[in-house]
Amino acid sequence: MTTEKQSIQEYLSRIGRNGGAKSRRHLSSSEARDMVRVREARRAFRKFHGQCFWYLREDMPVNKETIPEIIKGLRKNGGREGYILASKLCR
Repeated sequence: MTTEKQSIQEYLSRIGRNGGAKSRRHLSSSEARDMVRVREARRAFRKFHGQCFWYLREDMPVNKETIPEIIKGLRKNGGREGYILASKLCR
């Protein structure tokens, strides 16, 4: 490898380490689980909106407090796939 390529590679490696150190979060395991539940609930809300959540606004904010409503709608009108997703959200 030439010296120029080495210096570029070293520079990119150095700034990559710095960026990763700054962006790391310190989350408890319960906070991390809640983040995953909210992400999955948002995905389910978008996917099943027409089938299960037609009475709610499409741009409704999905957060930790609205997950029970998402679960209820999935169980009631989501069919087998919705019921399975609802059970995953209950964990």
